[in-house]
Amino acid sequence: MSKATRATRTLQQSGIAFTIHEYDYDPDADSVGLAAAAALDELPSRVLKTLMTRVDGKPACAILRSDRELSMKKLAQALGGKSAQMMSPADAERLTGYKVGGISPFGQMKRVPVALEAGALAEELVYVNGGQRGLQVRLGAPEHR
Repeated sequence: MSKATRATRTLQQSGIAFTIHEYDYDPDADSVGLAAAAALDELPSRVLKTLMTRVDGKPACAILRSDRELSMKKLAQALGGKSAQMMSPADAERLTGYKVGGISPFGQMKRVPVALEAGALAEELVYVNGGQRGLQVRLGAPEHR
């Protein structure tokens, strides 16, 4: 597995400190985010999932804790829309340039509006997908790296 992805390069170029964490990706997991949290021996509230959606038909990204479910109504409201739905996996892969299960909010092929769950901001550190299945990047306070 390559640890250099568009996501990690984007973080580096932006001057954002992070650490890389690999785990055994389970394509059959009911929840990729919860499986990643378990594999990393980390709290599910610290492992964020990246979901590609459409708000009023336009692409958008939602980032939330892996132990939460996305409210389409709240997402639409947060992004100034009337309705939202999940993007098809094929469309998400085409739009982001990443494979489902490896979609990072960083370094996507096209910039889209992003909604970040407020609860995720309460954590001192979080993990987000690093742009590849089985690769997470940890962001947070320096004393936790």
